[in-house]
Amino acid sequence: MYPAAADDKESLTPRARAILYWMDLAGVAVFASSGALAAMQAGLDLFGVLVLAAITAIGGGTLRDLLLGRHPIFWMTDTRYIKVIGLTALLTALAASRWSQALASGHVALVLADTLGLALFALCGAEIAEEAGKPRLVVVLLGTITASGGGVLRDLLTGQVPLLLRRDIYASAAIGGIAAYLLLRALGLPRQIAFFSGMLVVAALRLASLQLGWQLPAPQLQA
Repeated sequence: MYPAAADDKESLTPRARAILYWMDLAGVAVFASSGALAAMQAGLDLFGVLVLAAITAIGGGTLRDLLLGRHPIFWMTDTRYIKVIGLTALLTALAASRWSQALASGHVALVLADTLGLALFALCGAEIAEEAGKPRLVVVLLGTITASGGGVLRDLLTGQVPLLLRRDIYASAAIGGIAAYLLLRALGLPRQIAFFSGMLVVAALRLASLQLGWQLPAPQLQA
C-alpha cells in the first residue's frame, strides 16, 4: 500500500520507507483480524471470514488506487499483502474459536494496533495522492478513504452502520492528521518530519477520543 520511492529530494529516506512498509504489513494484519472477527460475529463461514478480512485490510487502498488510476493495484504486484491477510484471518479464526477470553483480554493491544494502522494508512494514502499531483482537498479525501474505506465495506457487508458515519472520532482523526501533514509541508518542513507528525496527530486524536469519550455532535430533527 505504501508507494515506491519518489525522485524528489524531499521524499522519505529508503530506510524510513522500509520501516513504513513493514508497519504497513502489520497494519494490514490488524485490519484483517478485525474483518475476520466481524465475519465470525456475523456467522459467516471460513470463506466469508477470508473475504471480509481481505476487504477490510486492503479495501481502502484498492479504492484509492482505482480513483487515482494507479495500475496495477498495489496488492497485485506484492503478494505479501494477500499472504499476510490469509494467514492472519486463519489465525484469528482459530484463536477466536479456542481462546475467546484471551482475545478479550488483549482488547487494549488491538485498539492500539488499530490506531497505528489508521494513522499509517491515512498518511500513506495522503502521500500517494500528493505525489500524484492532486489538490490538497483531494489528498485529504483519498488519505481518509485509504484509512477507513475497508472498514466501511466491512460494516456494510455485515449489516452495520459504518464506523465512518457514527459519532466516533475515527475518520475525523485521519482528516486531522492529514491536515496537519499538509500544513507542516506548507510551512516548509521536510516531508519525513511532516509525515510522522501527521501520524502522531491521528493517533493522538483517536486515543484521546477513546479515553475521554469525545464524539462528534449529532444534529437532531425537531419534533
